[in-house]
Amino acid sequence: EWQEENMAKLLARDPEATRYAIKRSCENKADVVKADEKEGGIRATLNLGHTFGHAVETESGYGTWLHGEAVSIGTAMAATMSEKLGWIDADLKERIYKILEDAQLPVKLPKESPMTVESFNKLMSLDKKVADGQLRLILLQGDLGGCVFTGEFEKNALQETIEEFVAEINA
Repeated sequence: EWQEENMAKLLARDPEATRYAIKRSCENKADVVKADEKEGGIRATLNLGHTFGHAVETESGYGTWLHGEAVSIGTAMAATMSEKLGWIDADLKERIYKILEDAQLPVKLPKESPMTVESFNKLMSLDKKVADGQLRLILLQGDLGGCVFTGEFEKNALQETIEEFVAEINA
């Protein structure tokens, strides 16, 4: 909520707001890392949006997107997929999109994107979070901030999400 209330200050590079945001981000990350030093569970949730985002970065060519921009699109995709699974409601998905958009981050692929359903599927199958041939994703569940690291999801929700985002390129 603090970020939502202070987005204008952050975008304006207000020194006090920026210092606070960096401090809280470091504290939050340190708490998660301390709770999961070997990256066996909760720590993976720091990678929300990364599996989709890394596919976008790779296929688009490194440097086309800033890492945070690609992860922003990936976060939008994770939120969309989580809603399709019924793990979050439409209001939360829209809230996530609004936070990203208010931060002036992309939430969809641009018209010139080279992404295809096939490239998403291929690149995501090579992700470091694949275990025993099974893709595992960080998805949202419950309230804002509620993440799960899982390979247990309906595969059609993944395909529908990828298809929806790729279709927007040609829309």
